Amino acid sequence: MELPLPPSLPAAAAVLALALPGLAALLLVLVRAAPRSPRASRAGAICMIAHVTARKMPTFHRHEKEKFFVNAEGRKESVPSIHDPPTRELSVVVPSYNEEDRLPLMMDEALDYLEKRQKRDPSFTYEVIVVDDGSKDETTKVAMKYCKKYGSDKVRVLTLVKNRGKGGAVKMGVFSSRGKKILMVDADGATKFADIEKVEEGLKNLQPWPNEMAISCGSRAHLEKDSVAKRSYFRTILMYGFHFLVWFLCVKKIRDTQCGFKLLTREAASRTFSTLHIERWAFDVELLYIAQRLRIPIAEVAVNWTEIEGSKLVPFWSWLQMGRDLLFIRLRYMTGAWQLETRKCN
Repeated sequence: MELPLPPSLPAAAAVLALALPGLAALLLVLVRAAPRSPRASRAGAICMIAHVTARKMPTFHRHEKEKFFVNAEGRKESVPSIHDPPTRELSVVVPSYNEEDRLPLMMDEALDYLEKRQKRDPSFTYEVIVVDDGSKDETTKVAMKYCKKYGSDKVRVLTLVKNRGKGGAVKMGVFSSRGKKILMVDADGATKFADIEKVEEGLKNLQPWPNEMAISCGSRAHLEKDSVAKRSYFRTILMYGFHFLVWFLCVKKIRDTQCGFKLLTREAASRTFSTLHIERWAFDVELLYIAQRLRIPIAEVAVNWTEIEGSKLVPFWSWLQMGRDLLFIRLRYMTGAWQLETRKCN
């Protein structure tokens, strides 16, 4: 005999969807398994909550001060657009929030590699875009030293008026890029920059690219055993719980969605980031979810990675927020509150 779902489920689901994403995901499993009856449909309140609280399309707007960057001579120049034809081979986007201490190590390594590569192959052109995500320290000042040293045609600094979150900062950099290919890379330098050649090879192996779209993701999945040995039991549980939710709710076949080393073709970057809603830590998951829904081919490539002190993640609350975002990603696309549409940046 099948038991009816309790009438209090909608209220409970609302609380769980906002605060306890792991249990809310379990509720979603139960809803799927429940009989198709009026009583079972009460559980659809989870979907209703996700639907009515969703923004229909991502609202991406530049503040007037964000429509310009300061060049090496101290003059303002208008930022380009992702919708313009590319004029560089590679754009490197570096989201940075309070990174005055860690940024120099990453920039030194990246620019040393890029300069040597350009000397070997003069046809190779690049730009590095440091996006200061409303930092409270001297991140912009530190980044501008590289702009003055290498010139604003190679290094540009976009300073956001307020903090948008990592996803919002990456989006701003992507929408201001000039490259045929766009590389996302974290400011801490945790991934060896020369491993760009590995993700480039991964991208190449996906050819022919449908509609010129493809993504190659750096991955730390091969380092999982070592990382588990170094983590606390609590953080290990959180990690496995998050990976399960990613797999169950959003992204299949990609073992490491959160590595900040991703290479996209210009068309893939334009299409996915124009649709992106999440602006904080779970944005990688939505990005790959969108890519899979659009049938954009994705490669996952092992890269060298080292833990760097100074993480901005607060373990419990950040994982909790990301878990909630994962649930909403799935429900909002499933209910049609979010669509796979694109919109130009204002």
